Amino acid sequence: MILPGAAAAAPPMVRADCDNADFQTVLSAHAPLAPSPAPQAVWLDAQRLQWPGVVPDATQAGEAGPPSYRLYGAAEGGLRAEPGATVQGADGFVALDVAGPAPAELAQRFRHVAPGVQLLLRASDTARLPALLRRQTLLVQVDGAGRVLRATPAQAAAALDALYAAAEHVPDLGAHIGKRHTVFKLWAPTAQQVALCLYADGRSTARTLQPMQRDARSGVWSASRPGSLAGGSYRYLVDVFVPGVGLVRNRVTDPYSVSLNTDSQRSFIADLEAAALKPAGWDSHATPATVQAATDMVIYELHVRDFSINDASVPPSQRGKYAAFTSAGSDGMRHLRALARAGLTDVHLLPVFDIASVPEAGCTTPSPAGAPDSEAQQAAVMATAAQDCFNWGYDPLHYSAPEGSYASDAQDGGRRILEFRQMVQALHAAGLRVGMDVVYNHTSAAGQQAQSVLDRIVPGYYHRLNAQGMVERSTCCDNTATEHRMMARLMVDSVLQWARAYRIDSFRFDLMAHQPRDLMLDLKARLRATMGRDIPLIGEGWNFGEVANGARFVQASQLSLNGSGIATFSDRARDAVRGRGGLHEQGYLNGLVYDRHPLAPPNTGSADLMRAADMLRVGLAGSIRSYVLHTATDELLPLVFGQLESMLKADLDNGEA
Repeated sequence: MILPGAAAAAPPMVRADCDNADFQTVLSAHAPLAPSPAPQAVWLDAQRLQWPGVVPDATQAGEAGPPSYRLYGAAEGGLRAEPGATVQGADGFVALDVAGPAPAELAQRFRHVAPGVQLLLRASDTARLPALLRRQTLLVQVDGAGRVLRATPAQAAAALDALYAAAEHVPDLGAHIGKRHTVFKLWAPTAQQVALCLYADGRSTARTLQPMQRDARSGVWSASRPGSLAGGSYRYLVDVFVPGVGLVRNRVTDPYSVSLNTDSQRSFIADLEAAALKPAGWDSHATPATVQAATDMVIYELHVRDFSINDASVPPSQRGKYAAFTSAGSDGMRHLRALARAGLTDVHLLPVFDIASVPEAGCTTPSPAGAPDSEAQQAAVMATAAQDCFNWGYDPLHYSAPEGSYASDAQDGGRRILEFRQMVQALHAAGLRVGMDVVYNHTSAAGQQAQSVLDRIVPGYYHRLNAQGMVERSTCCDNTATEHRMMARLMVDSVLQWARAYRIDSFRFDLMAHQPRDLMLDLKARLRATMGRDIPLIGEGWNFGEVANGARFVQASQLSLNGSGIATFSDRARDAVRGRGGLHEQGYLNGLVYDRHPLAPPNTGSADLMRAADMLRVGLAGSIRSYVLHTATDELLPLVFGQLESMLKADLDNGEA
């Protein structure tokens, strides 16, 4: 049985679809397959699959012959594969052959996948794979009579990377205004249909629905409109099969949005080089030349809202906003200038990209009351937490757009861009370079959730999956997979835009060890080539989670960055001083031995205290190559290439996050 060519199963898109208030329309629902604890199959490239736990075994042969393997597809979903019965609901299938071991490079790259049968798509069927991956697919082992022995979905990210490698080099993803046209490009290789919804602004109904054209080589859909559409808004309609849901029409913003309207309902069209989006003197203003080498940096971490929300010297309309930094006479700015004179070189802003957790219209500020030792204050804060104007911001929604709650008008996408630049320019004028806290290791949501952007465009691609196909959440939220080609590109493109368009001077990466070391090195080189100077990269190099100890790739962690020029925080002194992080953990300065918490784990008395002192000295020594630690046990350990290095690794292996 052979699959027909790809044909859209969904009904035509109409302009009214653009204005539907729901973020999704389920076009063809079906009962999801029963979840299985067994590992899913994994595509290793565009031809080879690995099915963990399955071993070709002649004893499984039935009266009709030995088992074989088939990949079934259904454009609208609804595949059913019950053991002992034939597959139901399929458009057709392609056969797979049992193969020998994977080539060494693939075996190494997919070392985290449990052993299992290796299957190859036949050469005559390879051209059918792109159409298959735009449908529901199911890998099935059948007996000689075509009856199901076992079945599994297959994780397809590696196949998409191989099939659509050209997408990595397609210029100008997102919306770009040229001399004669405004062009829109979206990577959605598994979509059956994609259309562009255009709006005059962030509030009005759609004025245009334009079908987008798919490039079969890259999987990029594109549309072009004459003239400049600057100041308008847009979003996409994407018809895509979603595992466990069915064929869905998603209304979704652009992953490459440069700005948005209130609460990020629509993407904003802008030319970032337009004069109207630049403060006076933007192109010619100078970044402070206070840092000749990364070791010259003296960093102050700062939250945009915290900086001014309670500062009576700032005009009320600017408090908690980007604009507060332009109030040169405020107490906050006078304090920052004094710090700069005292030797401070850099202000690192906590997340200022578009975040999911703060309502950009109608947010509230709690007024907790009650005794300091009661739970009343916490209860008051938690009662309105979902509407709170404050959040640290480690829940990315759009990586490359400024957060709207810090702008004077969240509805006006241009205000965010202009006021963000005004903030940077004001800090530069105060003698301070500007760093940015970035969070590419996870998103605020995945799957078919309203604030899931990436997964509603290419389901199952942008996030790191476990053996059962569930999104890994070791970083607290839905972990992204920057080992995949287009997630890596999204991160690199985003960082380059912040550096180029907003003059960001350094980047602090949240949980950087969840990124491949090679990707971070490539980013560092790309930044230098783009900006003509080194842009410091600093991050959390904690070794934990599903990528720990190089389980999937060489990480950008404390253990692998030596000589890279990329900095990682050291938790040695921090943990030694106050404990590793749990409420009952104690350190050198807070009662590790002399005042043990009643719920603290047992300790070995003075030995624990002496080890904490050793680790405190290690933290203070930092990366001084010549440092030799004289330990509490009277050993002499060199900092690198010796016993101390093993000591540090052992400390890491004890678990850190």
